[in-house]
Amino acid sequence: SSGINAEYGVATDPTEDALKMHFLVHTSIDVIEEKLSSATAANDPRDLYLGQLYPNEDYRIYGYVTNTKIKIVVIETISNPLKDARQVFSQVHSAYISLVCNPFYSPGETITSQPFLQTVTALMRGKAIA
Repeated sequence: SSGINAEYGVATDPTEDALKMHFLVHTSIDVIEEKLSSATAANDPRDLYLGQLYPNEDYRIYGYVTNTKIKIVVIETISNPLKDARQVFSQVHSAYISLVCNPFYSPGETITSQPFLQTVTALMRGKAIA
């Protein structure tokens, strides 16, 4: 079912607790909604990167919103930090654009596209995508 804040895909490291990751993602979506609703003239609406959303003792949680209000959340462990969160979001956003340009993908469906999932998996493993 398609709807506001519907989940279209969550990729997790097999060593992490999937239920805990889902909880963190859904909590993060609430924080993103709050940030978007309280946006002011001081916030540049063209800046899609929201930065770190909230503190957590084990993870750093970052948010990103596309021009079409698609929300992307990246969760990293404190012990394995990202080198450049903006670059990760840019690459995921580019992969998402390629996904939605595919005539066989219907927006709102669960994401099963292998190229998209391969990009996300490579980024999770810390490999830059060219």
